[in-house]
Amino acid sequence: MGAYIFKRLLLILPTLFGIITLNFFIIQAAPGGPVEQMLAKLEHIQGGAQERISSSSSEVSLSVSGQYRGSKGLDERLIKEIEKLYGFDKPLHERYFLMLKNYLVFDLGESFYRQKRVVELVVERLPVSISLGVWSTILIYLISIPLGIKKAVRHGSSFDVGSSFIIVLGSAIPVFLFAIVLIIFLAGGSYLQLFPLRGLVSEGFEGLSLGGKILDYLWHITLPVASLTIGGFASLTLLTKNSFLEEINKQYVFTARAKGASERKILYGHVFRNAMLIVVSGFPAAFIGMFFAGSLLVEIVFSLDGLGLLGYESTLNRDYPVMFGTLYIFTLIGLITTLISDLVYTLIDPRIDFERRA
Repeated sequence: MGAYIFKRLLLILPTLFGIITLNFFIIQAAPGGPVEQMLAKLEHIQGGAQERISSSSSEVSLSVSGQYRGSKGLDERLIKEIEKLYGFDKPLHERYFLMLKNYLVFDLGESFYRQKRVVELVVERLPVSISLGVWSTILIYLISIPLGIKKAVRHGSSFDVGSSFIIVLGSAIPVFLFAIVLIIFLAGGSYLQLFPLRGLVSEGFEGLSLGGKILDYLWHITLPVASLTIGGFASLTLLTKNSFLEEINKQYVFTARAKGASERKILYGHVFRNAMLIVVSGFPAAFIGMFFAGSLLVEIVFSLDGLGLLGYESTLNRDYPVMFGTLYIFTLIGLITTLISDLVYTLIDPRIDFERRA
């Protein structure tokens, strides 16, 4: 197993390199970079021609003469200073290799617009994303796995049919719509005001006792986590049910019953390990999706400054250091989580030997 882990760790580097390289050149080729946006703003201030700027903002590529479209009337020296400010005075390949060199020492650069280093921005937003992602993932698994097992055992019963209706309803309604409904009914929208509408903690959080801080934190995080949990447990519940149904109908289950084993021992001593393999295999994608991308709309609805909102805002503003920095961190966490998932395989089913297969 040690050799397998070592090989997987070595494979992380070229995979990370390929993802970063592909995204770097795609984003650099996309229109509307930071230089073009700044030139459009300056031209708007100088000329006051709003219609011309709105059209130039969509025509941000270089012209045949090498000048930025939308830069007419601006001093050439000013354009050079703006390019130097954002690092675009260097050739494309030089910027690329400089980025790789910095990323090797985890230097993710500084934001173009926030006057902070990318690492500082990520650390500031990380508690929100951790709160949403971890608690939501834990609740989803605690609800989905027992519910899926019970649906499999009582397949075709009234409980199975009724719970399936709730699951289909939960998967059909978007997460942000659940969030809005919870705000309307529980956060002072039109009915009760039991929970706060925004933020992760109250203004006087630092002055509270330890117990008061925990209660205040849980009070603020309840509705966002509930929104993500309601919208995310459906697919995992159905996956668990189908996996258990497939295992229950296999020959070794009939053999165990013929030998007099109890249903509980068969279910949790034999079926559980085999059925949970497919559930564990989907954990990395579910975790990363919930931790970063899945919480974006919830962060917007509840005014929470998390990593999802940071990545979204940086994409709109073409804040390249933040875009590439968060992508680098997300990809690295995803690759490590996938490795952890493979290791959990061996804990659930010792028959799996990745090192022998490799």
